[in-house]
Amino acid sequence: MIGVETLDDKRILIITPQDPLERADFEAISRAFERVISSTGKVAGLMIKMKSFPGWETFEAIWTHLKFVASHHRAIERIAVVTDSCFLRIIPGLAGYFVHPKICVFALGETEQALSWLERRN
Repeated sequence: MIGVETLDDKRILIITPQDPLERADFEAISRAFERVISSTGKVAGLMIKMKSFPGWETFEAIWTHLKFVASHHRAIERIAVVTDSCFLRIIPGLAGYFVHPKICVFALGETEQALSWLERRN
């Protein structure tokens, strides 16, 4: 199960994974992503909010995740990872070498700061 919230007026998506990720989760994210893209051309921000990384349900889910990142990362301006997981605090720094958006990590209690950072235009 994954939560997908769209803040249309701000062009921001908020993703909240709760269980191991499934292919259907990325299909839900893609639909929300495409709705924002079709009306504005870009996603200003993507917030990924989770206490810890839930992993993937299957190898197919991993593959779908990788395909989603490869085909959508250039249309995202910023990614805020909101977590208290030590593991997840390291991954964005590594991902920054491979994906277009600026990535910043925030503590789980810093959701408002993360949202403010996503809303900035520079």
